Amino acid sequence: MGVAGALMQALTRNPLADPGILGVNAGAYFAMVVGFATFGATTTFGNVVFAMGGAFLAGLLVYAVGSRGRGGAGPAKGVLTGVAVSCVFTGVAFGITMIDPKTFDKIRGWAVGSLQKDHGMELFLTTAPYIVVGLLIAFALTGYLNALALGDDRARALGVPVTTVRTAGFVALTLLCGAGTAAIGPISFLGLMIPHAVRSVVGPDQRWILPASALAAPILFLGADIVGRVALETELPVGMITAFIGAPVLIQLVRTRGVKEL
Repeated sequence: MGVAGALMQALTRNPLADPGILGVNAGAYFAMVVGFATFGATTTFGNVVFAMGGAFLAGLLVYAVGSRGRGGAGPAKGVLTGVAVSCVFTGVAFGITMIDPKTFDKIRGWAVGSLQKDHGMELFLTTAPYIVVGLLIAFALTGYLNALALGDDRARALGVPVTTVRTAGFVALTLLCGAGTAAIGPISFLGLMIPHAVRSVVGPDQRWILPASALAAPILFLGADIVGRVALETELPVGMITAFIGAPVLIQLVRTRGVKEL
């Protein structure tokens, strides 16, 4: 999710981009609920397939709606569109679980994002290939992402195949968000916080930001899980802890001057 957030921010030139905020994780979660309720997809592989399909659908929908109208896909418009799409997907998924108790029992462990899963090595072996491929694609694009920060026209003048890079990046986002959501659940704000924290240390070079995000995100994620399990009397899912941390970060980013530039 950390790499997915950094890649999304670079591709869209939107410092507020995050798989959770822009509805990608909600789309993956919605598709998993549909898979459970309609097709009986209870295996880890089935979860991954449906989650990636939902992530792909949500990403297309947010881009199609958010880029319409005057001014194109600006940061604020993208966030508002993502929040709206996320609310729709989450609301429909919640409605399905409320009318189908069996689906609710199966899906509740993923509802807010948790490491308390029983699949163990099966979960790792099933999701790891998709995550590895997604990471490899993302890292292969780092050289082009610096040029994209200058704008599409300048990037093309430098020889960057902009459409190909964005398509490959979208594939990487689908793999990373779909597999991650299928494994843990819809984790929000992790992809928002990590790239900004890393950028403050290593600078704006995407060749450093993406690998550093891959290292920093697990540290914050496991730290949040430890806080939820040990520091508090009641065990809280890690998704709730990251939300508690990430919401103030989002507010601060919105209030900060120059938020339109990475």
